[in-house]
Amino acid sequence: MTKRNLTQWYRRGTWWWRFRLNRKYKDVLFRKLFHNKQDLLDLYNALNGSTYTDPEELEVVTMEDVIFMKMKNDLSFIIGNSINLYEHQSTWNPNMPLRGLLYFAQQFEGLVSARGEDLYGKRRIELPTPVYIVFYNGSDMCTDNVMLYLSDSFSAGQGSGCLECTCEVLNIKRGYNAALMEKCHRLWEYSELSAEIEDNIREGMSREEAVETAIDNCIKRGILTDILLKEKAEVTHMLLTEYDEKRHLRNTFMEGREEGLEEGIEKGRQEKLEELVRRKLSKGKSIPEIAEDLEEEVSVIEQIVKK
Repeated sequence: MTKRNLTQWYRRGTWWWRFRLNRKYKDVLFRKLFHNKQDLLDLYNALNGSTYTDPEELEVVTMEDVIFMKMKNDLSFIIGNSINLYEHQSTWNPNMPLRGLLYFAQQFEGLVSARGEDLYGKRRIELPTPVYIVFYNGSDMCTDNVMLYLSDSFSAGQGSGCLECTCEVLNIKRGYNAALMEKCHRLWEYSELSAEIEDNIREGMSREEAVETAIDNCIKRGILTDILLKEKAEVTHMLLTEYDEKRHLRNTFMEGREEGLEEGIEKGRQEKLEELVRRKLSKGKSIPEIAEDLEEEVSVIEQIVKK
């Protein structure tokens, strides 16, 4: 399948479902930095050891919006005979392979629809090779890379079932993937800016001060000056929005854990109460007597007895 054909199926085959998606999203700095074709091509070359030089060889097909995500953090593009999904994450999520599967399924559905292919025909339908990579700069990873598998989510575990989708997670925090950072200067710059912010927060700065100080320090060091000098206010807003989103997700997770703990305690208390009621009933005690013994309302005991 030629690059031109791939581009045609994307343009014709994905427009029809875009209206179903929420077009309101928040952009993130990572995506903005690699929105430029040359920078994205440099990143692709660094990852694959390829030597593409013409940015026009790369066709960006990032969707106008993506389900599953409040933040706009994906980069999807065609080059050669592959379709690549690059995603940035700062919070760990074990469901990345599932998101990748659903994403590519929609892309392939658009391809088949646009070309009028017969799924039940005798001819094999040719598909571009999907590649899914997540660039991760959170705190829950201490290795250069991790491969996640969709089958890890199956009850029978990794390698089971008839379906698989892999996601390679690359650690882009300072000190990791040195060879990749050396090959892709733009990625290294992003890593340094992120590290500056985290260092400032650890020193006790507020998020706002940490971001502003990191940006000023990076400008002095000649890091990302092409964008930080021209669009400092926008970048500051993006970074603060990202940190707010990350904090919101963390708080939501903790609230969920607390709610689950409270529910568990309440369930255990209820089970214990029911057990005590059954024991007292077996000894011939009346409902009013049981209520008095257990210091509970008569109506509560009646509900237990009716079960």
